[in-house]
Amino acid sequence: MMVNERMGFSAEDRLLIVNGDDFGMCHAANAGIGQLLEEGVISSATVMVPCAWSAEAAAIASGNPAYDIGIHLTLTSEWEPYKWGPVRQDGPVDTLVTKQGWFPPDCKTVELQADSEQVKQELFAQVQRGIAMGIDPTHLDNHMGSVYGLATGRDFLEETLEVCEHFQLPLRLPKNPGDREKHMPPALLERYRERLQSAEKRGVMLIDHLDGLSFHLEPGEDYDQARETMIGKLRSMKAGITEMIIHPFHDTDELRAVMPHWEKRRIEFELFRDPVIRRVLEEEGIRMIGWRDLRNVQRSGGHT
Repeated sequence: MMVNERMGFSAEDRLLIVNGDDFGMCHAANAGIGQLLEEGVISSATVMVPCAWSAEAAAIASGNPAYDIGIHLTLTSEWEPYKWGPVRQDGPVDTLVTKQGWFPPDCKTVELQADSEQVKQELFAQVQRGIAMGIDPTHLDNHMGSVYGLATGRDFLEETLEVCEHFQLPLRLPKNPGDREKHMPPALLERYRERLQSAEKRGVMLIDHLDGLSFHLEPGEDYDQARETMIGKLRSMKAGITEMIIHPFHDTDELRAVMPHWEKRRIEFELFRDPVIRRVLEEEGIRMIGWRDLRNVQRSGGHT
C-alpha cells in the first residue's frame, strides 16, 4: 500500500506540505512563521536549534502542541554579521567549526573537513536539545543541504538516517530528485539511490518530491512574478507527497541587518496567505497535509 493510501488518500492524490524553514534563526523568522502557523496557511516549520532565537521558537512550539514542528539540522552558519555553532557539549566538535568556533559558511567546507562521527553526534545533540526545549519534533530536515553531499559528493545521509531511526522521525529526502537528477554525476546519483534504500530498510518515511522558489530575488523579480512562479509549481505538482520550502519572515530592521535577501523573505511570507494561491490549491484539488501524518505512519510501522 502506498503512503498516500496509508494516510487515507488515493494513490493519485497530490498532497502538499508547506514548510517554514529557519524557524528560530532570528526574531523576524519567528514572527513570520509563527503568524502563518497560527493562521493555518503553512503545514509546518523547522527550528534551527543552534541559533540565538531558537528558545522563542521552541516556546511557540511547546505552547501550541498541535503545530507540526521539526528540527532543522544545522552544520553551516552563512551570514557574516550573525553566527552560530555546535550545541554538543560532551565531546569533540573541532572538525565542525572554523577557527573562530562557528559552523562554516558553506557546505563544501563541511563536506571536506567534518568528521562523520562528530557530525552524527552533533545531529543527535541538536534533536535532544530541541526536545529538552519543549519541542515534540514531527520531522527532520537540513539547513542548506549540508548532509546531502552536493558540493563534493561526500554526504552524511547515513548518519542523518541513523538519527531519524533512533527518534522515529521522517526526513526531508525526496524519493524523486526531479530536475536535480540531470545535474548529478553518476556516482552521486548511485549513492543517492543507496541512501533511499537505506531509509526504506530503516523504516524512515520520506517525501516524493521537493520544491521551492530560489532563495534570492531573480533579476527583475517582484511579488507578482514570484506568485506566478509558485502557481506554476502548484499546477504542475505530481501525485504523491510534495514538500514546498519557504522562508516566510517579517520584514524588520533585524532581518535587513542579518541578510541581503530580506525582500524575498517578505514575498514568501505573503504567498500562501494570498487568496489567488488559496484558490489555485482549491482548483487543483491539492490536499494540504503535515509532517505529523508521516510520523504517525512511520511510528505505526509504515514503510517508504
